[in-house]
Amino acid sequence: MQTMRAHNLIISLFFLIFFVSGSSAMAKDPFRARKPCRRLVFYFHDIIYNGKNSKNATAAIVGAPAWGNKTILGGQNHFGDLVVFDDPITLDNNLHSTPVGRAQGFYIYDKKDIFTAWLGFSFVFNSTEHKGSINFAGADPLMNKTRDISVVGGTGDFFMARGIATLMTDAFEGEVYFRLRVDIKLYECW
Repeated sequence: MQTMRAHNLIISLFFLIFFVSGSSAMAKDPFRARKPCRRLVFYFHDIIYNGKNSKNATAAIVGAPAWGNKTILGGQNHFGDLVVFDDPITLDNNLHSTPVGRAQGFYIYDKKDIFTAWLGFSFVFNSTEHKGSINFAGADPLMNKTRDISVVGGTGDFFMARGIATLMTDAFEGEVYFRLRVDIKLYECW
């Protein structure tokens, strides 16, 4: 009887140690400890066509709700406007700096009650330092100081890249010009 109790006690201790060590190992989140394999910072400059600036415009409203028009952004939070853009990307916040590529894509103002948009775009690089593209998609709650969107892929130097891009509105001039600082952290680099 004594040996049976000792045997059960040893088995119970073994399982207790096994489960405690296993649960503490599982508590560690392997994704939290990861550092980016590549980090890049760019600025993109968006100049929306307003009916008078066709020479300088890099974005245009291509879809609007029935109450809106395609020259001036719609009323309440620009809801329903679809904007297509081909904006210069620079390494600093100066619009007149040499572009290293183009930000090409669209944004849709998608909520009536909150100023927000949904983005789908690519950074297409044409510099000696970078070749290829980085693709982005996600919601952009514009009133937040910083916003994260997903890096969903890429080509060339950024083949199959995955990560996060933190957007920050760096400057804006009414509803015609804005500049975004884009801090890209890639966690999958090939």
